[in-house]
Amino acid sequence: MKSGKLNWDDLHRIISENRTIQRSEVRVRGGIGEDCSVVNFGDYDCVLSTDPITGASEGIGSLAVHINCNDVASCGVAPLGILITILAPEGTELEEINKLMQEVNAETAKLNVEILGGHTEITSAVNKMVVSCTVIGRAKAGKAVATAGAHIGDFIIVTKDLGLEGTSIVLNDYYNEVSSFLTEEEISLGKAFSKELSVVREGVIAGSMTVHSMHDITEGGVLGALWEVASAADKGFMVFDESMPVRAVTSKLCSHYGIDVLRFISSGSMLICTPQGEELVKELNSQGIKATIIGRITKEKGIIIKDGVEIIVPPPERDELFVLQEIIRSQKGELE
Repeated sequence: MKSGKLNWDDLHRIISENRTIQRSEVRVRGGIGEDCSVVNFGDYDCVLSTDPITGASEGIGSLAVHINCNDVASCGVAPLGILITILAPEGTELEEINKLMQEVNAETAKLNVEILGGHTEITSAVNKMVVSCTVIGRAKAGKAVATAGAHIGDFIIVTKDLGLEGTSIVLNDYYNEVSSFLTEEEISLGKAFSKELSVVREGVIAGSMTVHSMHDITEGGVLGALWEVASAADKGFMVFDESMPVRAVTSKLCSHYGIDVLRFISSGSMLICTPQGEELVKELNSQGIKATIIGRITKEKGIIIKDGVEIIVPPPERDELFVLQEIIRSQKGELE
C-alpha cells in the first residue's frame, strides 16, 4: 500500500468486522466521516478525537494540536485537554523534542487547552518524528453535532480558504524546490498559512446556531470531506467548482505540480451544513471569519459542477499532498 489513508471500502470492512462491543453510553461512535466519538456521562457528553501527524516535517507540534482540536470543534464544542504521544527516531536530539513541545505549549495556550499527559520515546520503529494526539471536549448532553446529521436542502459552507495546510507544509518542507517558481513574498505568505489552521472559533460559533453537520477538511481535501459527510448521512451533494475559495499561492503551487486543490489537505477550513446559510455566513463574517456557500445537500449522488458539466465525485483516494511529495522526491532523484 502507498502513503495515505486506507481505501474507504477496506477501512469500513475492517472497522465493521472488529467492533464486538457497543456500549449504551456511546452516543456517536467512530465511522466513515465522523471526526469524533461522543460518550455520555449523565448531564454532559465527552467528545473525543485522535489523529497523528505523518505528512509533515516542520511545525508538527502546531499541526498536531490543531488537527485534533479542530475535530472536537467540528462537534460545536471547545476542546479542553490534549494527550500527546511522541515517537522519535534514534539519533534525535533532546532539543528537537523540546522544540516540538514548545510548539505544542504555545498553540494549546492560545486555545485554552490543557496538556493532560502522554508518552515520549526514542524508537527504531520510525524514521522521522511522529506525533499523535487525543483531544477531549465537554458538551451538554445531546448537544454535540455529528457529521452524519446533514439534511436535504442544507446549505454547504466552507470557512476561510482551501489548501491552507497543504500549502504551508510544502512551502515549509520544500523551500529549495518551490523557490524555483514562487517569489519570496509568495513563499512567505504560504508559510504563514500555518497560523490559520485552527477552526475552533468557527466550530463554536456555528455550534451556537442551527447546524446539522460539521466536518474538518483534512486529508482528501474538500471533495473528500464532502463525500465523507454525504456517506455518513446517506445523502448527496451538489457543489460548484467556481465557488471554491482558493488563494493565489495555493492555486499556483497546485498548478505547477498538476495536482487537484480540491483533494489537497485543508485543515483551516470547516465544512458546515446548515439551513441558515446566509445567516451563518453573515455571523462568521462579523466575527472576522471568511465563509463561502459552495452548494447544497441533496437526496443522492455527490456532484460537482465544473464549466457547466456535472461530474460525479468518487470516494476519496490518496491526498494530493502525498502525490506532490512523490513528484518532488522523483525530481530530486533525477537531479542527483
